Amino acid sequence: MINLFVVGISAVLLGAALQLTLPKKASLKLNYLSTAFGSLLVLTSSFLMLLKGYSNTFSFFSPIPLLKVSFHFDSLSEFFTFVISLVALSSAIYSVGYVEELVEEKKNVKLFNLLYSFFFVSMILVVTAWNGFYFLIVWELMSVLSYMMVSFDYKNRENEFAGYLYILMTHLGTAFIVISFVLLFLKAGTFDFNSFEKLSLSPQYALIVALCALIGFGMKAGIVPFHIWLPYAHPVAPSNVSALMSGVMIKTAIYMLLRFYFSFLPNLGINFGIFILTLGTLSALIGITYSFMQKDLKRLLAYSSIENIGIIFMGLGLTIIFNATGHQTLRDFTLVGVLFHTVNHASFKGLLFLASGAVLKSCHTKNIEKLGGLIKKMPTTALLFLIGSMAICALPPFNGFMSEWIVYQSLLSTFKLNNETVRLLSPLFAAALAVTGGLALATFVKAFGISFLGNPRSKHSENAEEVDTFMKTGMWILALTCIIFGIFPGLIFKLTEGFTGYVPTDNLFHLTSLIDGKSSVSNAAVLTALLTVFTISYLLIKADRTVYETWDCGLNEYNPKAQYTATGFSQPIRRIFSLILKPVRRVDVRRKAFKYYTQQMKVEEEVTPIFEKYLYLPTALSITKTADFVRSKIHCGNINAYLFYIALTLIATLIYINVR
Repeated sequence: MINLFVVGISAVLLGAALQLTLPKKASLKLNYLSTAFGSLLVLTSSFLMLLKGYSNTFSFFSPIPLLKVSFHFDSLSEFFTFVISLVALSSAIYSVGYVEELVEEKKNVKLFNLLYSFFFVSMILVVTAWNGFYFLIVWELMSVLSYMMVSFDYKNRENEFAGYLYILMTHLGTAFIVISFVLLFLKAGTFDFNSFEKLSLSPQYALIVALCALIGFGMKAGIVPFHIWLPYAHPVAPSNVSALMSGVMIKTAIYMLLRFYFSFLPNLGINFGIFILTLGTLSALIGITYSFMQKDLKRLLAYSSIENIGIIFMGLGLTIIFNATGHQTLRDFTLVGVLFHTVNHASFKGLLFLASGAVLKSCHTKNIEKLGGLIKKMPTTALLFLIGSMAICALPPFNGFMSEWIVYQSLLSTFKLNNETVRLLSPLFAAALAVTGGLALATFVKAFGISFLGNPRSKHSENAEEVDTFMKTGMWILALTCIIFGIFPGLIFKLTEGFTGYVPTDNLFHLTSLIDGKSSVSNAAVLTALLTVFTISYLLIKADRTVYETWDCGLNEYNPKAQYTATGFSQPIRRIFSLILKPVRRVDVRRKAFKYYTQQMKVEEEVTPIFEKYLYLPTALSITKTADFVRSKIHCGNINAYLFYIALTLIATLIYINVR
């Protein structure tokens, strides 16, 4: 199994190296097909290791002190390797057709191919690293590679700003990650994760480490309020990269939080769990609310990732609560939900980003207002986008339903606890999750309905064509996982059993493994799927159909401008949540000579990014003003003053060394 893993990684690296010697088009196919082949081998290897409970560590000592190149394979790292390679497989096949546009635009395709392959390998290295020093190296490698792909079209100001904001936030997060590792190192005397697992820390010390890890990895995950980079970076990145970043890169942060909170710091208190649960709830609500407001298709999906990370954090907070109160079975069950939603989000969000990339490639626009009627022009892409939309809305029998159902069950199970605070807040959290689900449904009704239904709103959508076989094949892989994981959830229960320890039984939550053929929920999902297929088939084949023109409100000539727009669709919710969204409206009216006759009216409305405006921008301005003030006082241009600063620093250092 491990040999299969090594061969897979080697195939990716070898293909990336060989493509440098070939012409552009040939290098494109070689690179992505070798990446697809390598990720398939890694996917197979991780799947087999999970089923057989494989665990091992491989270490290579380096001449650098404290650095040990260690690779560790256990149920958690193998599960995340499985998730990463699944999305990478579909994205690599998709890329063969998608990246041809870079060749036509005379971009440096070979460099982009190289970055893409190394990015996949860097994520695998992150989730298999077993030494803190080595982890920071591969973590930084992953961040820099993703930054380079976000900024690949560096001449575009939007890409340049998104890349700058992303690298700024990710390095700020890395600073907190370094602090968390250093705090553990001071107690363990080494950066080896084995030593971290054996530590016994005081509650106060463990809380400081946990908060540093939360800030550091929370920035990469995109949890509110550290999410501001995500809506900028994901939309401007090429869609095959967006699928990897949103689908799996932000999950590497979830992986490390699980390591910290259940391996390094297993005794975090109930209050910390409530804090994580609250943070996740706010992220889910804020993320999906802002997602609903967007008319940029990829930005809509980016904000939706914040929502789903929030749902994962809700499960994470509940798991910490159950662990702190000694409810081991509930803890294990909820932990399954965390991992289940992790793989589910990777599959349906990866699918939606790839489908939006197909729309962008064909229509040359991400603006939903300029789309419409694509179901006739791009029927396969429309179907795949619909599957992803139904999955992300948690509609059975698709995979999103099962993981969100587990989080709901876990929330309802908090009434079994003796903690009054948790029991008091649980209905609010459950209601917030229900509102989140409703807004998610409205968001993707808008995304699919405005983009794919109706008539074309512009020449972009009117001239659209279906994408090639490679792109459709890549999307179909993830679409099938949305269906398979929804109908056969027992498969995920089996794959997560090694880390969570949860084995489904008949008398708990009425949920058992479908592998044993006993799952009532799974059987219900299968029955729902069969009834749906039967009903649709009956209506299409047996029912008498009469075709009429669409009702046009009595207009003599139907005009696409009479259709619902994305802005109009979201107007009611914009008004309801105006206190948070703070919408800004601009109206431009052009009149004829007679003032009561309007010649043209243009209305633009956008929401205010409250965290940027009221938190980050004031903070940045304060830091800039402080730095300018200090610089004006210190940088006086006098050499004697500079020598005095050096002398003071030297004296302070000597005093510190002697006192220590």
